[in-house]
Amino acid sequence: MITVNDIAVEFGGTTLFSEVTFAINENDKIALMGKNGAGKSTLLKIVAGENKPTRGVISAPSDAVIAYLPQHLLTSDDCTVMEETSKAFADVLNMKKEIDEINEQLTIRTDYESDEYMKLIERVSELSEKFYSIEEVNYEAEVEKVLKGLGFEREDFNRNTSEFSGGWRMRIELAKILLKKPDLILLDEPTNHMDIESIQWLEDFLINQAKAVMVISHDKTFVDNITNRTIEVTMGRIYDYKAVYSEYLELRKDRRIHQQKAYDEQQKFIAENQAFIDRFRGTFSKTESVQSRVKMLEKIVPIEVDEIDTSALKLKFPPSPRSGQYPVVVEGLSKSYGDHVVFKDANMVIERGQKVALVGKNGEGKSTMIKAIMGEIDFEGKLEVGHNAQIGYFAQNQASLLDGEMTIFETIDQIAVGDVRTKIKDLLGAFMFKGDDIQKKVKVLSGGEKTRLAMIKLLLEPVNVLILDEPTNHLDMKTKDIIKDALRDFDGTLILVSHDRDFLDGLAEKVFEFGHKRVKEHFEDIKGFLAHKKMDSLKEIEK
Repeated sequence: MITVNDIAVEFGGTTLFSEVTFAINENDKIALMGKNGAGKSTLLKIVAGENKPTRGVISAPSDAVIAYLPQHLLTSDDCTVMEETSKAFADVLNMKKEIDEINEQLTIRTDYESDEYMKLIERVSELSEKFYSIEEVNYEAEVEKVLKGLGFEREDFNRNTSEFSGGWRMRIELAKILLKKPDLILLDEPTNHMDIESIQWLEDFLINQAKAVMVISHDKTFVDNITNRTIEVTMGRIYDYKAVYSEYLELRKDRRIHQQKAYDEQQKFIAENQAFIDRFRGTFSKTESVQSRVKMLEKIVPIEVDEIDTSALKLKFPPSPRSGQYPVVVEGLSKSYGDHVVFKDANMVIERGQKVALVGKNGEGKSTMIKAIMGEIDFEGKLEVGHNAQIGYFAQNQASLLDGEMTIFETIDQIAVGDVRTKIKDLLGAFMFKGDDIQKKVKVLSGGEKTRLAMIKLLLEPVNVLILDEPTNHLDMKTKDIIKDALRDFDGTLILVSHDRDFLDGLAEKVFEFGHKRVKEHFEDIKGFLAHKKMDSLKEIEK
């Protein structure tokens, strides 16, 4: 259907990737994988037609509809949610409008023999053929179905888009894309800022209703559920696997083992021949043998081993100063903004050393509760931060608070104290900032790289209560696993707001569910909680 032919991207004397060729067929569900900075988003933009490659071409049928959802986007602010989402059908409605206008002209014009009159007839025929081949759709009902699936309530439909956060406006753009029923949907981190229920709805849509899909996502469960093919961007080239993500990980491991074996054998072969050359160079009887081996070594194409596996990398938070038995106690807490009640009579007791997850739909009060704990907002009721509770806080917008004009090294150097100052390069290296990378300015970093840098800042302070609000947005899977291991070993108290099921699995031992203006305590891990929720929704269907 769509082919990518021998494309290359170069900038500032650096080659991001070259000789990239692959085809996207109908019903392909492709995961585009690779570490942050490998070029995934750039490749997606090229397929979308947003960016041009340095060399190579993208070929697609003239009538193919390609829809693209970038990582960062804001809708316009001059209309309601329903009006903005209905723009998905603008092409069809404009076509109908043009047909009506031409038909009106044809009834009032009398220059039947003129070229202009014939052109109008040709145009209206062409448009009518297209328009009447489109199946009849109840546009309003379709818009409503998709918006509700993505978490909007009916009362939201007539609210202005400017009233919503960036994450919700991203969902409006996603709704428009899904309603267009494109031949190829390109999604860059679609599940960032989405709650678990909306992610499950999106999964179902992409599996059962979408045609071809190419997605960049760091949500391992989401990727495994929706894709049937994995393309990895690494070291300037791609590897194409007809396999889901978890199978691809095993295949990639095998590939690296074979590459390493071939590399070792080649290095041994080169060393043996170089030793022969060094030993017999200048020996008259061996001149011919020496020259032939020199020529042979010049022709060897070096075998490259793909990026070093950093799975053995271990990060540790500093030891936690001891806090009181109950770092956070919430009793009868209520919060409203005007007439809008976020939650009321909320109760939470979090013990020292506990790891808890705050989950629920967006807008139900998870981040509001965090702000109350941090003392950033006023509220009704009682909230106590326990004795000697030293809080480290990672907000959703933490990455955007970094100074874009500073380098990576300067960002950490300005807050490092004591012995850490001598280990900054090691710490940056642990988060995949190596060599000359540490002199890059923050403003040129990808979203994932900025999040990693913000996380390093958090690592430098000895705290005993860690509050993380969506820490995994924009992080690649390798970095997520490293941070998850560090959090698992963290000896303090952990409060996690996240929609990432895979990240929460094995990390949170208790769940506080935010919904319907209440906070409900679940004494189970995230797997138990989700199984419980699915049973709830089945009962609701039966009712």
